[in-house]
Amino acid sequence: MTPPNAALPRYLQLMWDIDDPNRRGPKPKLTVGDIGRAAMEIADRDGLDAVSMKAIADGLGVTPMSLYRYVEAKEDVYEIMFDDAYGTPNPGLLDGRDDWRDRITAWTMAVVERMVAHPWVAALPMVRPPAGPQSLRWTDLGIAAFDGTGLPDSERMSTLLLISGFTRNHVRMSAEMGAFDATATSNADHYMAVLGGVIDAARFPNLTRAVASDYLDDDGEDFFTDELRFGLDLILDGVAARIATLA
Repeated sequence: MTPPNAALPRYLQLMWDIDDPNRRGPKPKLTVGDIGRAAMEIADRDGLDAVSMKAIADGLGVTPMSLYRYVEAKEDVYEIMFDDAYGTPNPGLLDGRDDWRDRITAWTMAVVERMVAHPWVAALPMVRPPAGPQSLRWTDLGIAAFDGTGLPDSERMSTLLLISGFTRNHVRMSAEMGAFDATATSNADHYMAVLGGVIDAARFPNLTRAVASDYLDDDGEDFFTDELRFGLDLILDGVAARIATLA
């Protein structure tokens, strides 16, 4: 009979510290944590595109081929990076929060904080659902945020997926547009100047009115946070309406 752990890819066995009874050979010199940290250092310094098996191996002082004892492809490295970047959630994150909306907002903001610390996380290719220990701890905590709502577990999972998709896209777009850079305010000013030079009320009456409002008056950080909270509030308004139908 095939052991249940045999179905797990090698990198997941290592991430979960699961022994493979069929594994032979000398004791590994590295850990998946070593590989993840080396890859994260490269991504933090040079961007996600700079992450390669050779670059990781060079950072660890080993040969690229030696890494394949731990991972089968760069996609495995991406999942290790994803898991390591999020790290372990604060187990007391939801403590003292009686309202489900307050709990899921706190969870969301904590997730976003981890992404902003490593914006390349939002650009990682998602070739498979995350299954690392830290990722699943975050998911487990997110499910708990809806306790007392009557929302079934399947819909809790769907809501977390919706929130994760929104926040991931928001962080990625913001990073690409320089919202986290020192030039964020000047970037917004430049965009407003560009719009002012190409639109007029006759051809673009609605856009002209929107530009004349205070939509882009905030600096980059405030704009990022305001848009994040606005989008999250819209999602949670929908969740609240859904919960009301279950009462």
